[in-house]
Amino acid sequence: MPPSENERKSMNDSILKRYSGTRGPILPGRDPLDDDDPQVDDLGCYSWLRGLRERSTMIEFRLREGRSVAFDYTLLRKVIFDPSEGITLKFDGETVRIEGRNLAAESTPGVQLLRGIQNHRVPWIREMGEAEQVAAAEVATVVERLTFKDSG
Repeated sequence: MPPSENERKSMNDSILKRYSGTRGPILPGRDPLDDDDPQVDDLGCYSWLRGLRERSTMIEFRLREGRSVAFDYTLLRKVIFDPSEGITLKFDGETVRIEGRNLAAESTPGVQLLRGIQNHRVPWIREMGEAEQVAAAEVATVVERLTFKDSG
């Protein structure tokens, strides 16, 4: 006997839940990408998506003076790390350079900015103010400067 309408709906719902991640419902008036999202860890100069299968669709660069720009991760063509220069991100038509210290070091066990960018787990990166840079621990990841350059 074929499954009833309710049984089919239940099977479809369970399959959707299994493959669509761990996010809960979006509540009215709540921005799903809000900084207070429990799925996102704020690590000071960058954020990290917690869930093992979580991936960010965009990466936002927050500048010290309050401006920001975001790129679609699918436009990211190359990630270059040079300890003396920082991290260079080649997007279609634009290059972003992240300068700072400990950019490839683990902020917490298993969490590092470079690896997070490569795996689309970093929703935003923020330039730190001078006072924050000075106050940061010697082993902390610090983003000192973000620069943008047209590649075209």
